[in-house]
Amino acid sequence: MSDHSFPIFDLGAFEGADNNEKQRLGAEVDRICRSTGFLAIANHGVADAVIAEVWRKTQAFFDLSPDVKQRARTLYPGYPYGYLGPGTEALAKSRNVDTPPDLKESFNGGPLSVPADMSDADALGFCYAATIWPEGPDGFVEAWKAYYRAMEDLAARIMRVFATALGLDEHFFDSYVDAPISALRALNYPEQHVPPQPGQLRAGAHTDYGSLTILLPQPGSKGLEIIAPDGNWTPVPPVEGAFVINIGDLMALWTNDRWVSTVHRVVNPPPEEGGMQRRQSLAFFHQPNWFAEIACLPSCLKEGEEPKYAPVLSGPYLMGKFRSTVTAKAG
Repeated sequence: MSDHSFPIFDLGAFEGADNNEKQRLGAEVDRICRSTGFLAIANHGVADAVIAEVWRKTQAFFDLSPDVKQRARTLYPGYPYGYLGPGTEALAKSRNVDTPPDLKESFNGGPLSVPADMSDADALGFCYAATIWPEGPDGFVEAWKAYYRAMEDLAARIMRVFATALGLDEHFFDSYVDAPISALRALNYPEQHVPPQPGQLRAGAHTDYGSLTILLPQPGSKGLEIIAPDGNWTPVPPVEGAFVINIGDLMALWTNDRWVSTVHRVVNPPPEEGGMQRRQSLAFFHQPNWFAEIACLPSCLKEGEEPKYAPVLSGPYLMGKFRSTVTAKAG
């Protein structure tokens, strides 16, 4: 860990530690996830070249003209993968808050393969739907897939840290996430030439839906904020060489709210702080297997206590949450 104002976790040190040290480091992660659910992961082992290439290719995609980008648009409102142009999403709606559309555009892609035994129609039509790939730039698909695979591996490793933090066997979650229905999203918050509408943000206040999110913000960028334990909005700084991790709703459900799925947003910083400038990020939303039953973990239930939530299946839960955020203008 670090005495930095934002907690930084050394993943490589954890993986190379003996059992006693792993337990100590896990306890630190447990403390963080009880308070904010946000931390940075350093010494993560993801190759710099993989990160640099996906940055180059996604920026080049967003630099294309709107009509070219629209050729990769999602097929219909609620379709999960492909390009979503400005004005098509309002994340605050997932918390039943009515706001103007978020000031962003995105490209979204899902799992790179379908399990051979998957026959569920909803799963095939939603999480395993085809990604609508763009026509360019050259090398985009290859860079995207390399980064996606790196994030799948990193998420599985972080879930082992989480298992340790919860007093479970390090590999407890492995069978829940061996065929994850995760999604990768490249986000572009375009340069703004007019002031936003009242209540309009780059990304409205929301929680993420799955087990964890791996965020790579643009170096030096501002705007990401969380609600801190004191109830105030607090900036989350980008940490050089690290990923920002936050836990999602399913992890809070799994832990009976022992861990916090923290509300966060992307605001428009003041103009003098670059608030009108373009901002980019990459977000990998890790989601357990479609049929994984997410029910309160025994280690998170005190004697005589009842679970706060009924069990849910990972896939149908995600599908319902996702569709609540898409406005009628999507597509």
